[in-house]
Amino acid sequence: MELLYSDSGIAVCVKPVGLDSEGDVPGELKKQLGGEIYPVHRLDKNVGGVMVYARTKQAAAVLSKAVQDGQMVKEYVAIVHGTPPESGDWEDLLFKDSRKNKVFVVKRERGGVKKARLEFTRLSAGEKSLVRIRLHTGRSHQIRVQFSSRGYPLVGDHKYGSRDEAAAPMLFSCCIRFPWKGGERKYEVLPEWAQ
Repeated sequence: MELLYSDSGIAVCVKPVGLDSEGDVPGELKKQLGGEIYPVHRLDKNVGGVMVYARTKQAAAVLSKAVQDGQMVKEYVAIVHGTPPESGDWEDLLFKDSRKNKVFVVKRERGGVKKARLEFTRLSAGEKSLVRIRLHTGRSHQIRVQFSSRGYPLVGDHKYGSRDEAAAPMLFSCCIRFPWKGGERKYEVLPEWAQ
């Protein structure tokens, strides 16, 4: 697994598709670095990309506070079916059906419904378009649901409407920014299909 940075408090890596971000990835990092590894955010198993992990309980507290305060900024690239607008700022209400492990856009607030917001820029257009997304909220399956609900399912996302042959959703966590030791850290990696 590719390690982008590590010090006594944090480890930044590129999570491969197929590894669980809360179990498999910490296990791999322990093999590489030793010591304890604490997850502070997550990525779906079938999505790859840049992640930060804490190596101490104190670092986990600092990073978790950054997540809660909106200071951990996460950006993604995705390939979607169709041509979405050049840019957008989408807010939706999402409800997760835990039994089906599926998320739905709903019209009104009620128990279990959470607000979701993202901004995006379209980088290429056609039958399949490349988009770059900034998450403002980290809801389960958020990007996948918000694009699919508007008729732009992610390529390879068979759970949310894609009918192509791709094995996994074409979604990648490409950039993460967060405060660390008095400054801001930024790590960015693009997958081959987005370069």
